[in-house]
Amino acid sequence: GVKDEKFEDRRYSLLGLRDLAQDPPRVSRFDPAQAESFPEGMTISPNRSAQWKDDFSAILFGIHELEPKEGERSKESEPEAEGDDDSDERPESPPGAGRGGKEDKRETADLVLWHWKDSRLQSMQQVQENRDKNFSFLAAYWPESGRFVRLADETLREVSADTGHRWAVGTDRTPYEWMGNLDGRRYQDVYAVDLASGDRTLAIEKARWYFGPSVDGSQLLYYRDGHFHTYDIAARTHHNVTKEVPVSFVDLEDDHNIVQPPIRPYGWSSDGAHVVLSDDWDVWRVSAKGDKGSNLTGDGRKDGIRYRRPVRLDPEAEGIDLTRDIYLPAYQEWTKKAGMARLKDGKPGPEMLLWGDASYPGLMKAKNAEVYLYRQGTHADYPDYYAASADLANGTRLTEANPQQSEFQWSSGTRLIDYESDNGDKLQAALFLPANYEEGKRYPTIVYIYEKMSQRLHSYDVPTATGFDQSVYTSNGYAVLMPDIVYKVDDPGMSAVWCVLPALKAAIATGVVDAENVGLHGHSWGGYQTSFLITQTDMFSAAVAGAPLTNMISMYSSIYWNSGSANQPIFESSQGRFTGGPWDVLEAYTRNSPVYFADNVTTPLIILHNDKDGAVDFNQGIEYFNTLRRLNKPVVMLQYKGENHGLRKPANQKDYTVRMREFFDHHLKGAAAPEWLEKGVPHLELKDHLEERAPLTPAAPAG
Repeated sequence: GVKDEKFEDRRYSLLGLRDLAQDPPRVSRFDPAQAESFPEGMTISPNRSAQWKDDFSAILFGIHELEPKEGERSKESEPEAEGDDDSDERPESPPGAGRGGKEDKRETADLVLWHWKDSRLQSMQQVQENRDKNFSFLAAYWPESGRFVRLADETLREVSADTGHRWAVGTDRTPYEWMGNLDGRRYQDVYAVDLASGDRTLAIEKARWYFGPSVDGSQLLYYRDGHFHTYDIAARTHHNVTKEVPVSFVDLEDDHNIVQPPIRPYGWSSDGAHVVLSDDWDVWRVSAKGDKGSNLTGDGRKDGIRYRRPVRLDPEAEGIDLTRDIYLPAYQEWTKKAGMARLKDGKPGPEMLLWGDASYPGLMKAKNAEVYLYRQGTHADYPDYYAASADLANGTRLTEANPQQSEFQWSSGTRLIDYESDNGDKLQAALFLPANYEEGKRYPTIVYIYEKMSQRLHSYDVPTATGFDQSVYTSNGYAVLMPDIVYKVDDPGMSAVWCVLPALKAAIATGVVDAENVGLHGHSWGGYQTSFLITQTDMFSAAVAGAPLTNMISMYSSIYWNSGSANQPIFESSQGRFTGGPWDVLEAYTRNSPVYFADNVTTPLIILHNDKDGAVDFNQGIEYFNTLRRLNKPVVMLQYKGENHGLRKPANQKDYTVRMREFFDHHLKGAAAPEWLEKGVPHLELKDHLEERAPLTPAAPAG
């Protein structure tokens, strides 16, 4: 780059080298100043890495507008003077000079101007400031012909290109961005852009679900109205590829407020001739032009086995090679057994290579040998590494990650509980038994909630000091229950009631759970459900709600500060599961807001809410705390200063972990209440209180 006195930016040129083994190597130079087609007032951007196309026919890079220097910007904005330019009249002091010839300072306002027509909230623009500053438009230079081709501009800003493809793909959200940032229904127009000419073709209009190009970039995959479609760029033709397939690819288990959401596809075949899809149970190979499809796994739906996304054993491979062995993680929905299946040479009919009451998180292959590495674990066995041949038989254990576990008490086992929600949904819950469990003895129990949780039956939890940890509690005489929650739209809170309470009753019926000593905990969305559940039942003797939503009406119009977006899309198209704003379904928002039923609370509660929470606004915790306090309810709020949605500072993590244990031990085990829980701590005494509780850090050795 070279300096230009008129601009803050350097004016950059492009240098491309290839055939580096030659002497000298082949060199391609592109100087925008010498190119008539290069847009005026722009330069090559240093914020986007330049890339050769795979065949070295072109170089892809970014361009952006030059930023004028302050003085030049002022000149541009000054109106031309009227009258005789040779006037002898001169100002007594330089423009802008104050008394004594000193430069005046402008005292600018500290303003953020929010406007209803902004496509992105000011808060979102602030979070994305660096991205916007470093934005560049994609362009290409073709050395052989010396051509410069601009691929993106203000009418189509977002263009991306794979270095092996003939076409780039452009996406334009502009017509839909304003509304999409309000209700979460985000659409885009998708364009095929010719890298050689810059010509654009509108390929898919108003696409909500676009899944990218084929491996060679000649086709695009998208979903609409219950079916997957492909678009052939060269032929400019659309194909409904699942019209003749005898199963549905609509995600009927998705309980968000979305009409006919897709089951996400597994991707393209490596040759681009097929797409690989899931019907939530089996894996399907479907022609990119459409056919009846081939079910590669057979009886998954009948057997209750979900075959997951094919394992990517070669990190450099593109697409799914349907002519080679394909490894598929498998999971039995109702027994929680898991394993690894193989499609030999990609042909239908899975071989189950690994299968058992365990988890198998991950499979890898050596680059230059037929040696495979997999992991196997349970709730009590860390998922260590095993080496095996291609059939994964007789794996050799390579690691023993936690030999010290034998020194500690551990959960005595797990139970899978089947139950029905109050709405008749078939659900399950994972029950983790306490260490040294005795048949016939009932134990204090923590119910831990979020959404569906029973799949954690075989998950290994490394003991941590980050709040609640299943292994820590089962090691200290507690049972832990993790139930499933499914949702009905417009009733996220009531859905938790309809699912969690039947699960707890079923767990009590096993004889393990002491019904008089049950605690409840969840964080974020689980914190919301915790804060709501205690307004609807007195089955819990104590509860801890981490970062909870408590007033769905005020939360709806708050900001998700971590991203700068409004919460409205989350409520209408995502986790909130409402069918509109509060003005549409006010009674639904009210009946699912804990704060409006605070008078019903009899359960002692701890709220964790931090003042810099960028996901659930701090005021949500304040609202609930103040409401409960006004009603003289037993509530304590823990605020860790400067922390976000979770705790990062180790001292804060440990403090929260210990206070939670003291709270549950008091209410569920009859331990004496610590003074901070019984009486609180005055502000002037808080520093001493925290220092007394802080563990000593060993001093560094002298010298």
